[in-house]
Amino acid sequence: MSALACGCGRIDVHAHFLPDFYCEALAKAGLATVDGGMPIPAWSAAAALEVMDRQEIATAMVSLSSPSTHFLPQSERGALCRQVNEAGAVLVRTHPGRFGYFASLPMPDVEAALAEIAFAFDRLGVDGVILETHSDGAYLGAPQFAPIFAELNRRAATVFLHPTSPACFEQLGLGRPAPLLEFPLDTTRSVVDLIYSRRLQDNPDLKVIVPHGGAALPALAARIAAFANLPFINPRPLSEAEVFETLETLYYDVALSGHPTALGGLRAIAPIGQILFGSDWPFTPEIGVARNIQQLAASGLGEADLRAIARENAVRVFPRLAALQGK
Repeated sequence: MSALACGCGRIDVHAHFLPDFYCEALAKAGLATVDGGMPIPAWSAAAALEVMDRQEIATAMVSLSSPSTHFLPQSERGALCRQVNEAGAVLVRTHPGRFGYFASLPMPDVEAALAEIAFAFDRLGVDGVILETHSDGAYLGAPQFAPIFAELNRRAATVFLHPTSPACFEQLGLGRPAPLLEFPLDTTRSVVDLIYSRRLQDNPDLKVIVPHGGAALPALAARIAAFANLPFINPRPLSEAEVFETLETLYYDVALSGHPTALGGLRAIAPIGQILFGSDWPFTPEIGVARNIQQLAASGLGEADLRAIARENAVRVFPRLAALQGK
């Protein structure tokens, strides 16, 4: 039996929740589907725990998926973010040890985002924040977001990146839902922006989690690094080596990425110690979660590496979980 099927207590860093009031806000805005036709899945704490138990997931770090609160006018996003973040805190208190959560921020309003960071960390005890790859077309390396990253760096915060549909999705989507192609491409776009703007290099105390096995980064890493040599691109990484070094400091979840092709690419840019388990439930149905776990188990990784991905690496990122689960 593999280590990923031995009851070692997986920590799922990529899981989502959809409180009833959030689904009601989507419906009020006329959204029956999201991101180019994706159904809005049903969610409840009870259903989540049942899936977690069947898939031997000890703890799920939940977050609000795309479109976050971006479907609302900017002036209304703060109130919904606060409601979501308070719901996350209640979920954690109600089920000790079974859940953690990443706070949502009312992007792109910098002052409101800074206020929510303070509330989430100082009042709610959040485990980190989730940032969508862009907000209204402004990507995370944009100069206006520098104060947000500086504050998160001051707190040595964990930042979970999550893709959302690009602003020009109707022209790019080819009539297919965004998670098929545009989600991994927008993740890659956002990470490249963070490296070329030097936002990551200037904030070295952040723990940044990139979803879906690094998206297209493994395939494009050498190309991304090579462009650091072009003097007309400014700002930019100092060298090709700095690009690879920066990629090695990031964490990567393996949601939808246990297949040998995806996992092999990820291992080329990330050491085992930076790879984390992720399910993407409920947007990925349980059958897909189970299939991903089976692929990881059959990947040829040794028992120690499988345990590290399943749990041990995440305990280093979220040390409170070790105490809660007696490790």
